[in-house]
Amino acid sequence: MTQPVPERRADALLSAALAAAERGWHVFPLRPGGKRPALHGQARCPRTGECAAGHRKWEQRATTDPDRIHAAWSAGPFNVGIATGPSGLVVADLDTPKNRTDAPGGAATFQALCERAGQPVPATYRTRTASGGEHLYFAAPPGIRLHNTAGTLAPLIDTRAWGGYVVAPGSVTDTGTYEVVDAAPVAPLPGWLLDALRPAPRPAGPVSVAVTALSGRYAEAALQNETATVATAQEGGREAALFRAARALGRFVAWGDLPRHVVENALQQAGESTGLPPAQCRSTLRSALNWSIAHNQQRGTA
Repeated sequence: MTQPVPERRADALLSAALAAAERGWHVFPLRPGGKRPALHGQARCPRTGECAAGHRKWEQRATTDPDRIHAAWSAGPFNVGIATGPSGLVVADLDTPKNRTDAPGGAATFQALCERAGQPVPATYRTRTASGGEHLYFAAPPGIRLHNTAGTLAPLIDTRAWGGYVVAPGSVTDTGTYEVVDAAPVAPLPGWLLDALRPAPRPAGPVSVAVTALSGRYAEAALQNETATVATAQEGGREAALFRAARALGRFVAWGDLPRHVVENALQQAGESTGLPPAQCRSTLRSALNWSIAHNQQRGTA
């Protein structure tokens, strides 16, 4: 007897999750037909089960355990998220232009970057996204903790590492299916790409240890407060809250008190947790942070 379509899809998604886990990739459920995590957020954490000792985010709860995967995907046809950091992956997200059809896409721009570095486009595991973009999977270099970037390499090119995730092949959204287009082994992250993604060193300066410690504590408190404000923003004011938070925290990036990627990761997750689309969060953050950093080069300016 033929299975109904929903049951076939649920089985296919379970298989996709197990296949990713067999590669050593840590997976977690995404909302059916969507790209957002299906797990509860901090505001609604029951403080039971895995969260008994405190809220555990999707990155902490991602797993390769087949029993846990069977248990999670038996509850519904969840799409599959791959937590890139715990999986030892760095994924280049090559997007497609949204409006301008004459603009180069992320794939073309990435090829140009490879040519500039004197290297071919790496042969590695590659998937096609539901929107027609591409994900290039690379093995993260040992001993170096990379984080997400948004447009740092070039427009329409983001990267996912610690603090990020990608939608696994086999997942289905309203715009299409994520598919493997090249099942080649995952290649090591190219050296030129590592150099481009490696966080910039903190600027050296004659600031005293006491001042540095004090400003660092103040910056950390500001990061926590602004992130909480974004995460609890109400519908209709969410993007504005994200914009104001990025403007406020950008000065600490400019002064060297907070790394930009830490601010971006924290606010990106907070914005997405309220329902804002990831691309909208990235665009808002990029604009607000760039402005704030440019206008706060001297400590003390607001």
